[in-house]
Amino acid sequence: MHPQPSEITPRALVENRRQAVQHLLLGAGALTAPSWATGQTQAPGKLTPLAHKPSQVPGAQALDKPSAYQDAAGYNNFYEFGTDKSDPAANAHTLKTTPWTVDIEGLVKKPGRWALEDLMALSAMEERIYRLRCVEGWSMVIPWVGFSLAELIRKVEPLGNAKFVEFVSLADPKTMPFVGSRMLQWPYTEGLRLDEALHPLTLLAFGMYGEVLPKQNGAPLRLVVPWKYGFKSAKSIVKIRFTEKQPATAWNQAAPQEYGFYSNVNPAVDHPRWSQATERRLGEDGLLAKRRKTLPFNGYEAQVAALYAGMDLKKYY
Repeated sequence: MHPQPSEITPRALVENRRQAVQHLLLGAGALTAPSWATGQTQAPGKLTPLAHKPSQVPGAQALDKPSAYQDAAGYNNFYEFGTDKSDPAANAHTLKTTPWTVDIEGLVKKPGRWALEDLMALSAMEERIYRLRCVEGWSMVIPWVGFSLAELIRKVEPLGNAKFVEFVSLADPKTMPFVGSRMLQWPYTEGLRLDEALHPLTLLAFGMYGEVLPKQNGAPLRLVVPWKYGFKSAKSIVKIRFTEKQPATAWNQAAPQEYGFYSNVNPAVDHPRWSQATERRLGEDGLLAKRRKTLPFNGYEAQVAALYAGMDLKKYY
């Protein structure tokens, strides 16, 4: 079964967002930066409301009911803050998310440094309800808030020899207690082929559940690629680099026999230590709930399979 068109069709989130950011950048009067621009959380584990709540996309829950916020915010991977699933929610309050800038580098006509506020003003925000499937065998459904990464890519104008996009996360040992551990090479890096990055489903996310991203989920800016395993979605991004050669990625460097560059959800390719044929949806009747059958490309096969036509998806896992 494929997602309904309404599940992936974007809706405008905030009509006056551009105007608010323009006022902020111009320093109009004594205007205070709104919560969605500062990336601050009220307290660890809680979200700060966006300027306006997103409207629900009609029919978006036809196939998948969004997971509970406490599952999405309390059970996740963010290894800069610890290795247990509960560590990010407990430790990420130390992350400083303002001011925040993202450097655009490499093979583009318009490299430069972008303030978070400028990035957020680039396009109208949308709510998209996407599945997230972890390579460890669990899954969630999260209402993300953001816009297609393609909006930014078109703005910076990649050169003709740009073939890949690399994403670099913040690696600050002062605010991220596990940076420097031997588990991974730091900073955390991920990568996509340019055509994958340009696909309209690839999301540059600033929020979730209609509110600003909590720190443990990758504030203030993260990537969401719904047809790939969750680790492909770089968190707390500080650099986006356009390259001709395939970039090295964190998990592929750490365990190349387990984590390939593409990392598409493929039930036919087992992880060396467990099967990927089924998954457990968090929040469904506890640990004893019947496992779901894993869908190719995490259920987005109809939208993205053409990107890999003719490729051996067991070799390029």
